[in-house]
Amino acid sequence: MARYRNKLEIIANMLSVVTDGAKKTHIMYQANLSYKLLKQYLAEVLDAGLVSVDNGNHYRITRRGQNFLDRFSEYSERRDQIEQQLNNVKDEKTVLENMVGGNYAHDRHSNELVRKKKDT
Repeated sequence: MARYRNKLEIIANMLSVVTDGAKKTHIMYQANLSYKLLKQYLAEVLDAGLVSVDNGNHYRITRRGQNFLDRFSEYSERRDQIEQQLNNVKDEKTVLENMVGGNYAHDRHSNELVRKKKDT
């Protein structure tokens, strides 16, 4: 099931699009935004100094915007690692609960799943 993007993910998408310069339409389609959301987020990134616009209406990422994008990338990697660790902890909890509950058949299956995850 697809999940919705949060504000930081949308901004990071927009900054990726404008790295080499882009007009509004290009940003809207590449970042998968409605025109209403595009206007809202463009105003926000311009106010924050993450993006600049020239006389030809080309939007470009600023140094501050590139710094944001770099930090967002590091944040995303850490978040994904932590989510994976949390999933492993939840799986281990399920195994322990099954051991206490006496569900031996399910317990063996759970142990196999945990072993497979540890091997990857």
